[in-house]
Amino acid sequence: MVVLRSLLFALVQGVVTPVFAVIALCTFPFNPFTRYRIITAWSRLMIASARTICGIRYRLVGAENIPDKPCIVMSKHQSAWETMAFQMIFPPQVLVVKKELLRIPFFGWGLAMTSPIAIDRSAATRALKQIEEQGIERLKQGFWVIIFPEGTRMKPGTKGTYQPGGAWLAIHSDAIVLPVALNSGEFWGRKAFLKRPGTITVSIGRPIHPAGMKSDELNARVETWIEQETARIAKP
Repeated sequence: MVVLRSLLFALVQGVVTPVFAVIALCTFPFNPFTRYRIITAWSRLMIASARTICGIRYRLVGAENIPDKPCIVMSKHQSAWETMAFQMIFPPQVLVVKKELLRIPFFGWGLAMTSPIAIDRSAATRALKQIEEQGIERLKQGFWVIIFPEGTRMKPGTKGTYQPGGAWLAIHSDAIVLPVALNSGEFWGRKAFLKRPGTITVSIGRPIHPAGMKSDELNARVETWIEQETARIAKP
């Protein structure tokens, strides 16, 4: 049953994505927020399909911690699921992504129209500058900034190196940081075809104001909370 459900979901995704890619390109004349609202309908459809077809649901812990103004979300990253689901959990947002993702046919074209912060990860200093400059601009526009500090999807139970970009942006923009832990990889694995039914937990920590902290101190604080909370909500 899991195989059949996963196959059906893949078919839906394969049919819908090219259509939305064309729609995304047609939104070019509109302002960034209008483009965002149109394009993210694809994500909403994918999350609804994952729920209906694959039985993947989610629950929020700590929703009361979400502030009422744009901030920087620093989150654990285990699956493609959260890159879509966050668009339903948080206000209009931009992702910090590798610039190579924008070259992916269909998916990358749509992503490019959502005003992402596309960085060159091969040049660390330049990447930090890109995050700082573009991040401050997006925050001023009213967008939230979503950063996966480990830089890539991690299997449940593993941890990558927390890169300094999110904390660096917080220090230089004076924006609040919102740490997020989750266990999506237990149901929608990294690069996995099979999607297993279950309820993903998304846990939102208390906002952290960067005032008086250095970026490495802030980064360490975020890392500690995310890793401890991720371990706590993991399936036994």
